[in-house]
Amino acid sequence: MLNAESMLLVHCRIFDGTGEEEIPDGAIWVEGDEIRRVGSMDRFEDVGDDVPRIDVGGRFVMPGMTEAHSHLSYFNASSLQDLDMNCTAEATTIYAITNARTMLRCGYTSAHSFGSLHAVDVAVRNAINSGVAPGPRYVACGRDVLGTGGMIDWNPDHLQLGMDGLALLADNPWEVRKVIRSVRKSGADTVKVYLDGEGMIESDLPGELSYTQEEADAAADEGHRRNLRMICHARSADAVTMAMKAGFDVIGHANYLNDEALDRMREQRHRIFVTPAIHWQVGLYENGAEYGFSQDVLDSMGYKDEMVETIASVAKMKAAGIRVLPGGDFGLAWTPHGTYAKDLQNFVDLFGYTPREALIAATRDAGAMVDFGGKVGTLEAGRFADIVVVDGDPLTDITVLQDQDRIVTVIKGGKIYHNTLPSGPRFDLSAQAGISAAEEDRVLSAGR
Repeated sequence: MLNAESMLLVHCRIFDGTGEEEIPDGAIWVEGDEIRRVGSMDRFEDVGDDVPRIDVGGRFVMPGMTEAHSHLSYFNASSLQDLDMNCTAEATTIYAITNARTMLRCGYTSAHSFGSLHAVDVAVRNAINSGVAPGPRYVACGRDVLGTGGMIDWNPDHLQLGMDGLALLADNPWEVRKVIRSVRKSGADTVKVYLDGEGMIESDLPGELSYTQEEADAAADEGHRRNLRMICHARSADAVTMAMKAGFDVIGHANYLNDEALDRMREQRHRIFVTPAIHWQVGLYENGAEYGFSQDVLDSMGYKDEMVETIASVAKMKAAGIRVLPGGDFGLAWTPHGTYAKDLQNFVDLFGYTPREALIAATRDAGAMVDFGGKVGTLEAGRFADIVVVDGDPLTDITVLQDQDRIVTVIKGGKIYHNTLPSGPRFDLSAQAGISAAEEDRVLSAGR
């Protein structure tokens, strides 16, 4: 019955992600890696008895979510030095494979990278696509692109450390074009460009543009010519305006907006996406003291004001019809892997989204960003069978998605990766990839 070519999930409370009302007692017919039919139980009387049934017992069934601002190659690091110096590419890759498994276990069947160490994203994406390792469908990023003294160009020149794994430094339009061609050569799907800074290093403070418009234009043009999706770090209104003028596709952060930036985003709302990634700040306030960032220190760095401004900016973008997506910059010590659904809570508690709106943003809208042939993000016929069963009601309490024990079934492309439903076979992502938990227990017992 496990991972059959055809299966029928019955007695589901279906949230299909389209914005329509839930189906209180429905079924989903899966054939191969796609959904064949979705609807109320009385629409499936023609399905033969040879099709295996999995009774979900009235539980909440939803599309797999998309983590829209992810860093699989970040390993809960607490400093730029950790990312750039303190871990080898080989160890980073192992961590990334583990993080991919964790993300899928949490109900995220797709993800969009917002920066990779080395070419780890590409290797992990390929391992997932080939079935070597379990993980979400992944839009792989190359190494970050930034100008000298940009936000993560942290090491003093006299140390002669370079930026081997963390970023590619490029100054002037032709250098920018060259490094983007290098990212394309590595096999990445997308490239991230830093357009302004943050309070992390003195050479690129908040609101300080680290590229000229000419350099930003060259980056977006070269990336699009090379079939790369162009994403950027843009916290300030000036950086957002620069990104809109250049034609970037995804804006990371957009903490501060003025009228010009908002107007340009509104004009291009049908093609762009924004990932505020506010859990960077929320996580710092919750956990930062452990890593030397007390609330007083954070306030002195401007993070409190930035959170207030971000909340205001998201309200403006939401009112303007701009697609704002959950994705919390997970992979730092204060935003650890496995806590992805906390950003859904941020959307409800801080941004004023209803749980329904937050779920639609994490499924339909984020699915439109990663795309994958237009086949992810909703439960509809012809879409990939990326399905999550939840023991609880996220429309009443969005925090239930933070409890892995409540994510009882995870299906990606018609294949069950995790299942603890009483009616189905036990299958856990802690088991070896491609082997059911029960089968792995049998194999291990035989080998003792």
